[in-house]
Amino acid sequence: MKKLAWITDSTCGLSEKFIKSNNIFVLPLNVIVNGVSYKEDIEFTENKFYELLKKHGEGATTSQPAYGEFLDLYERLNEEYDYGIAIHASSALTGTYESSINASIQTGFPVEVIDSKIGAYALGKIIKKGIELEKQGRTYEEIITRLQEYPEQTEMYLLPASLNQLKRSGRVSTTQAVFASLLNINLVLRFQNGKVIVDEKIRTKKRAQRRLFQTMSEAIKNHNLKEICVMHAGVKERAQDWKEELEKIHQQLKVTIETLVPVAGVHTGYGTMAVSWLRDNFGENEKRISVKPLDRMRKRKSI
Repeated sequence: MKKLAWITDSTCGLSEKFIKSNNIFVLPLNVIVNGVSYKEDIEFTENKFYELLKKHGEGATTSQPAYGEFLDLYERLNEEYDYGIAIHASSALTGTYESSINASIQTGFPVEVIDSKIGAYALGKIIKKGIELEKQGRTYEEIITRLQEYPEQTEMYLLPASLNQLKRSGRVSTTQAVFASLLNINLVLRFQNGKVIVDEKIRTKKRAQRRLFQTMSEAIKNHNLKEICVMHAGVKERAQDWKEELEKIHQQLKVTIETLVPVAGVHTGYGTMAVSWLRDNFGENEKRISVKPLDRMRKRKSI
């Protein structure tokens, strides 16, 4: 049986235990807070990071892994594994996707590189779905075909706490940030085709939260969602309140809580809240997956 490696970056939000038990190799992004660079999920815990961000959040930035780290990883994997599947954060927000492709080509390690068009919980969920398919005995091609369809079925909304950080990072324009600050407007952000866009501008945080709950209720009804994740940037008590409120409204819904991955927290600020889900329209008992033709990368080298 051929050996499959899973590759991703630290925006995946997966637990250390899950990563170690499933042949997942994670390339850490870097966050720079108060002039000091840290490797995400390696040189700090998420709790420690948000303590730092609360004190020194202004001017915090991020950077992607060095290209050499991709080369070193793929050269090592090429000796131990037959092929790999890499799933990375949105290519519109970070260069990890392109670096992964180029490193695969340069090292000759056959890797199917997938743009998740998102990050955090939804990215991790896509990886979990792929590993479920592997454990079911699906072929490499079947797994890839299904994974390529999942990015279009993810959703993520954010209520950012810091408009200044969003402006610095380019996630919103200076005009939008100034306008929102002057009029005490709260921005609701969401992912669209891999980019973060302003979905709505709403007066007061309470109304913004209410609108987001309405959005979730519509998604639960329209897509028969079984699970939603509530994420927080250092404010776990608020996330717990959201979870309890959601479970009262939707009693059959599984609500999980995660800490928002640090690279996202850097751009949106301490205190940000977010929600995300993955629509799974394929069904647990589906027997057959229509395999798409192999793309240019997998044609390069027989596996």
